[in-house]
Amino acid sequence: MSKAPVLDLLLHELALVAPGGFAVGLHIRYVSPLIMVNTYPESWQEVYTAKLYGLRDPTLAWGLSHSGTRRWSQIGLPDPFGILPEAAGYGLVYGMIASIGPMSSRTIAGAARADREFTDDEMSHVHRIVQRMHDLSEPPARLSRAQADALKCIAEGDRHAAAAARLGISESAFKARLTSARQKLMARTTAEAVQRAKEYGLI
Repeated sequence: MSKAPVLDLLLHELALVAPGGFAVGLHIRYVSPLIMVNTYPESWQEVYTAKLYGLRDPTLAWGLSHSGTRRWSQIGLPDPFGILPEAAGYGLVYGMIASIGPMSSRTIAGAARADREFTDDEMSHVHRIVQRMHDLSEPPARLSRAQADALKCIAEGDRHAAAAARLGISESAFKARLTSARQKLMARTTAEAVQRAKEYGLI
């Protein structure tokens, strides 16, 4: 069974406790997350990206060097570029960070609201949600031979019919292998599954 619907439910639960939006990077490895979801205002996302704030964000720096939760107002790290005051202008006035997992596969989530600080209970709730997402999205240690072979065919440019012929199976069987590979890698498309399989050294 695919884990994606469960992950979607957890993202919805996170959205309910973070009315100002949230950003979560699951299993960050070599700076790139396995899954990234960002619901902050698009205008803020554009500014954040254009100004390379990901390299300067004190909340992200805290998340990379600590585990647990912390309010943005209590991080205690310098913000020489004024990222947090600028974010407040986009409705991200109060926020928190949750950081989970080892440095080799860290999950970091930020959540915001415009009206007040997050309570301790809300922060604990966010932490539990993010922990469940982190556990649910743990990358697989390996693919089955059938899954790996199917993804390799796609990676090498074969279309479904050609790939099925190459593997000596029916086209429907080939599609079933791709579907199982996507589910195992928590990918929504075959292209995404191929990319993730490559990143994790599975093909």
